[in-house]
Amino acid sequence: MRISILGAGHAGTAVAADLSFRGHEVTLIKTSHSMHDENFKYLLENSGKVCLMEKGKKHYANIQYITRDLSSLSQSEVIIIYIQSNYHEDLIKRIHPYLRDHQILLLNPGYLSTAYVLKYCDGIDLTIVEAQSSFLDCRIIKPGNVQIIFRNKRNPLGIYPFSHKKTCEKKLNNLGFPFVYLKSVVEAALHNPNLIVHTLGAIMSIPRVEKTKGDYYMYREVFTPSVWRILETLDNEKMDVMEALGCERVSYVEACKYRNTLEDNRDPKEVFFWYADMPNPLQGPKVVDSRFISEDVPQGLVLMETLGIEYKIHTPVCTALIELACAALGRDLRLEGRTVERLGRDTIKKIVQETKDLSS
Repeated sequence: MRISILGAGHAGTAVAADLSFRGHEVTLIKTSHSMHDENFKYLLENSGKVCLMEKGKKHYANIQYITRDLSSLSQSEVIIIYIQSNYHEDLIKRIHPYLRDHQILLLNPGYLSTAYVLKYCDGIDLTIVEAQSSFLDCRIIKPGNVQIIFRNKRNPLGIYPFSHKKTCEKKLNNLGFPFVYLKSVVEAALHNPNLIVHTLGAIMSIPRVEKTKGDYYMYREVFTPSVWRILETLDNEKMDVMEALGCERVSYVEACKYRNTLEDNRDPKEVFFWYADMPNPLQGPKVVDSRFISEDVPQGLVLMETLGIEYKIHTPVCTALIELACAALGRDLRLEGRTVERLGRDTIKKIVQETKDLSS
C-alpha cells in the first residue's frame, strides 16, 4: 500500500520503518523544524535507512521517500498523522489542498481531531480514523537508530463515518498491526491513556522532576496508593462524560489491559504496574513543561472538561488538575486547548449523535 506518515519523530520514524520492512511504499514527511532535525537529515543522506532495535535484535529497513513536501499526500491510500496533537488543527489546514476522496486519514492519537478534519476538509469523502495511543513505545537512540520498547497487543481504532467501517477495516488490516475496532472515534479519543496517566502523573511529579532534573521514572514512582485514588476519581469523571456521549463505561485500567496484554483474566491494575516495571522503562519527564502537561492537559483534560460542561457532567478533579497545571506553567492552557467552540459545536453534535445512534 502507499502510505504517508506525517511526523518524523520517535514513533513516526519507527512506524515508517516498520511498515517499510513489511513491504509497504512509505513516504515519511517532516512537518516542522522544531525537533528531530538531526535524525531527519540522517535519513535524507542515507536513503531512509533505519535500524530498528527490539528484544536484542536488529532489523533494517529503508523508508522509500523522505521529504518535507506535502503534495505527495495526494498519491497515498493511507495517511497517518504522528505529530503532537497541539499541532493537529494547523496541520489539517495545511494538508487540506492535497487530500482526495476515499483516502484514510489516521490520527495517532486523535483526541477527537475528527472534528478538525470535518471542520476544514468539508466536501472531501475521507475516512477518518482515531487511535487510542501509539502502536508502539520507542525512542530514537541516535540518528537512524530506533529502540522499540513495547508493542501494543491490540490497537483500538475508531472510524468515522461508521458507513465506511467495513471498507476501512479491510485496508487497515493490510498494514500488519493488530488492530481492533471500536464503535466510534469518541471512544478512541477519550480512552487515550495520556489523558489520565500523563496529566495526573506529571502534575503530581512536579517537585520530583525539578529536584532530579528528570532522573526518575514516572510510571514506577508516582502512582502511590493516594495518587491512585485520585486517578480513579478522575477516571470516574471521564467515564461519566463518556456515558453522556453514548459510550460504555470502561475504566482506564481495563482499557490499558486490553491494549497491553492478551491475557484477559489478569487483574487490570496488576497489568498497569507490570507495564510500569518493564525493563528499559521510559525515563522522565525531564522538565515540568513537557508534553505530558503542555500537550495532554490542553488537548486531553480541557477536552474532557469542555465536553462535561456541554453535556452537564461535573468534573471537579479534572478542573482542579487544569488549574494546577496552569499555575505551574504560568499560562492559561485553556486558551491552547480543545474546547467545544474551537472544535465546532455543530461538528461535535454530529459526531456524538452517530455515537449515540450506534449505541441505541
